[in-house]
Amino acid sequence: MLDLLLLRHGESAWNAENRFTGWIDVELSDNGRAEAVAAGRLMADEPGLDLRLLHTSVLVRAITTAELALHEAGRSWVPARRHWRLNERHYGALQGLDKRQTAARHGEAQVKLWRRSYSVPPPPLPPEHPDNPVNDPRYRDVDPADLPLTECLADVVRRVVPYWEEAIVPDLRAEADRGGAVLVVAHGNSIRALRKHIEHISDSEIADLEIPTGIPYRCLLDERLEVLSARYLGDPERALAAAELVRRQSEL
Repeated sequence: MLDLLLLRHGESAWNAENRFTGWIDVELSDNGRAEAVAAGRLMADEPGLDLRLLHTSVLVRAITTAELALHEAGRSWVPARRHWRLNERHYGALQGLDKRQTAARHGEAQVKLWRRSYSVPPPPLPPEHPDNPVNDPRYRDVDPADLPLTECLADVVRRVVPYWEEAIVPDLRAEADRGGAVLVVAHGNSIRALRKHIEHISDSEIADLEIPTGIPYRCLLDERLEVLSARYLGDPERALAAAELVRRQSEL
């Protein structure tokens, strides 16, 4: 079997402030750091879990979550691979804005459409804006045509799936023979994109999928990459409550 763990980063400072974050680099809040440590304990306590490889985005909130979680799990030594294709959805001109103030300005219906529809992106970031990814050295080797100024979830799926197929799946197959697991630490929307692809979730149903922060999700897949089992580690009720908290936080 192929053993995959998906982990959304812990709460960030802008999560706590109810601001659109996207590709802006924001540190974890104190609560987010505690969530990352708790995720590491869950992984350490999970029977039969042998973490061997790590994939993260290139955003610090995912990297820090992975470092804290793996340290707590006694696996700080696992090789790490980082890639921009695992980044959070780019929220365009909404990045940095307070969500409630944005709703007051544009209307709740419009903001909900930008946030939760599968195929409608927010207004793009102006190309001359200093937060344009082409100005960030971590993307200097990426074709500028591939760097977004805004994204809908469909766009995230289109950029995440090639990385799944070209990088994560080969690692899963390589580790399967010795029972090793691959950990992916990313973001709410990049994990939603992965789960949509892996679990064959429809375009309409994916809008209702909430990804809780700081709780690892373990998927066992067969050789055809079909899901044999999938569940959150630890108490299922705690995972449901955490997902519900994320849902309430997304309400305007």
